[in-house]
Amino acid sequence: MKPSTRKAVIFGRGSWSERRRLADILRLETVGGALLLAAAVVALIWANSPWSASYEAVRGYEVGPAALHLHLPLGVWAADGLLAIFFFVAGLELKREFVAGDLREPSRAVVPIAAAAGGVLIPALIYTMVNRGDAAALRGWAIPTATDIAFALAVLAVVGRNLPSALRTFLLTLAVVDDLIAIVIIAVVYTQQLLVVPLLAALAPLVLFGLLVQRRCRSAWLLVPLAFATWALVHASGVHATVAGVLLAFAVPVRPRNGRPDDDDPGLAGHFEHRLRPLSAGFAVPVFALLTAGVTIGGLSGLTDALTSGVSVGITVGLVLGKTIGVLLATALVARFTAAKLDEGLAWADVLGLAMLAGIGFTVSLLIGELSFGPGTETAAHATIAVLAGSVCAAMLAAIVLRIRDRAYRRIAEIEAVDTDHDGIPDVYVLRDDHIS
Repeated sequence: MKPSTRKAVIFGRGSWSERRRLADILRLETVGGALLLAAAVVALIWANSPWSASYEAVRGYEVGPAALHLHLPLGVWAADGLLAIFFFVAGLELKREFVAGDLREPSRAVVPIAAAAGGVLIPALIYTMVNRGDAAALRGWAIPTATDIAFALAVLAVVGRNLPSALRTFLLTLAVVDDLIAIVIIAVVYTQQLLVVPLLAALAPLVLFGLLVQRRCRSAWLLVPLAFATWALVHASGVHATVAGVLLAFAVPVRPRNGRPDDDDPGLAGHFEHRLRPLSAGFAVPVFALLTAGVTIGGLSGLTDALTSGVSVGITVGLVLGKTIGVLLATALVARFTAAKLDEGLAWADVLGLAMLAGIGFTVSLLIGELSFGPGTETAAHATIAVLAGSVCAAMLAAIVLRIRDRAYRRIAEIEAVDTDHDGIPDVYVLRDDHIS
């Protein structure tokens, strides 16, 4: 008699400590998503109002020390400076997951990594096919490859109150891995002029920052100037300054001296993440959206022209269809060619809704759009409109699917509550996912 082989689980619940920590993150990112949406709406209304000139004046207002070549418009400060905080937090989360979280186990890490890779590859291929032959438009191939954490989690929080927590955890992990892929693309593809001297000089404050945090230093008066110096030198080198945020995050140790992070000692990475995530979700990302999403539409004819350009079609189709196909196909391939299977009680319809939700590519997509075509250009405006339209369309389609699934899970919960009242024992394993409709 052959021994039974236990299969790996896709969308497993994870450890209790990880579920508790991620629940706190999800609450903050959900609030941040609401602020992000509000900022984007304000930007669009402002840019298309009689006061549109004031919007451009605010976005173009220059501040900063000219001696350090940092006398920059507010729009650039938002994209290069505030988003560095966002990527620092994303880098901390990614390192923590792979060093001390559930994703340190290869069987758990393979699914979100594969899903994120599929969600990057297919949208990029679709965009390239739509814009083949147009060399200028092809610079934007990476725009539909990103997934916005805050926006997607906000939608999930509204329509999926009864969905399993494992789906939220998976979406968060997928989006964080997606951000890492995005920062690699930004560093490699969108570095137009590389100055070696400032880049090498950035190693000095970065190494000193790393030495201090390895000694568990938490003094802001030491660490913040070193982080700023690293950011400024990376910015001067021609590499996009948000790369500095990820490099600094990877230097921070995850594990406390006494072992694995826990509630009593979350480790230095957990400490920094706890301090900076509210700043990232509640201020940095919404302000970036406010200073980036405001494009002049130009009435119905202008909107039609913007949405029918090759760049816009490639972005919209890439986000709505490409992300869905990429995430769903990659997950299915992992299940097909490995010993993995869906967790008990989940169905492939849940994966479909989550894959659609990954098509919300707001913050990083807007950033890549500006890097691809230059801020203030007509093509960049078309890209911004397409990102907004594609993200909203993906959110609406995902909301429909996930709302149906949410109602199914709510019915199961009600039936289980009746079973518990009937015999005093929760009948958890009676209903399987093939009973969910």
